[in-house]
Amino acid sequence: MRVAVINSGSSSLKYKLFDMDTRSVLASEFREHIGEGGAKYATHKEALESINIDFSTIDAVGHRVVHGGEVFSDSVIIDTTVEQEIERLISLAPLHNPANLEGIRIVREKLGSTSQVAVFDTAFHATLPSAAYMYALPYEVYEKHKVRRYGFHGTSHSYVMKEACKVLSKEIKDTNLITLHLGNGASVCAIEGGVSVDTSMGFTPLEGLVMGSRSGDLDPAILLYLQRELQLSVDAVDTMLNKESGLLGICGENDVRRIIQRDDRKAHLAIDMMIRRIQKYIGSYMAILGRVDAVVFTGGIGENSEYIRRRVLDSALFASLKVLVIKTDEELEIAQQVIQRLKV
Repeated sequence: MRVAVINSGSSSLKYKLFDMDTRSVLASEFREHIGEGGAKYATHKEALESINIDFSTIDAVGHRVVHGGEVFSDSVIIDTTVEQEIERLISLAPLHNPANLEGIRIVREKLGSTSQVAVFDTAFHATLPSAAYMYALPYEVYEKHKVRRYGFHGTSHSYVMKEACKVLSKEIKDTNLITLHLGNGASVCAIEGGVSVDTSMGFTPLEGLVMGSRSGDLDPAILLYLQRELQLSVDAVDTMLNKESGLLGICGENDVRRIIQRDDRKAHLAIDMMIRRIQKYIGSYMAILGRVDAVVFTGGIGENSEYIRRRVLDSALFASLKVLVIKTDEELEIAQQVIQRLKV
């Protein structure tokens, strides 16, 4: 069976075609810097349409969908209702869900009734205990509006967890890990016995680490101040936090490779802030897990930047930790979930 996977990140798009009978990759394409200044592709739709896909050879398509809310705790076959729900959740993942929808709609135009499966970033974190996913707001805000921590990058955290257990020769149920998915979007996950028990991203992918263009954690009163004192609209604040902050906001660019090469105060500050935030999360998750069998680096930065890994681990507290670098394969994880969902 041939399964195509479309994985839209905040500024990237990956396409892979798998022969799932042999677990081999038949085709692979990657587009990056989508929508950034001077980029070749202004939208994810343009990027996807630039890929020469022979749709006549495809039996099913799996889509990474970032936000599934509380409605979707597992992968699901896409129909009109599912598509409408993904669209309703755009406000919770404004950099991602629109791109995910574009992919779904383009494929439907090309393939008609061929099965499409949505695999949600949030699903892996459905195991979070209430003490981890609740915010200390009036309880009715959760009951009526489902404001809670959802967590993201679930397919990546799930994949590297399984691969780490193979490397460690340990059963998943007996293994505690801290997994770090570090890319333009970034998150940390505490995994206890194979399940997510805490994670840095929250109600949206904005919370947590200092990211490429996202602020990560900050005092919520700052938002009120920006609106009240600077007369910024809700949309302007949203744009600032998601598209103008993080590394980009501090030093003017969000490519860690280029920032590391710079020798100026703002570049140093941006990296220092990024590193400090990651270290804070590792330390807190060590306290939650008690025993940590390994820290796993993955994602474009986590896999490829020895400098960032070395800086993160430069703490006496982390000296005894086993460290793994595992190349994530979200697309294979998605393809496997497509097969499971279709029960082929």
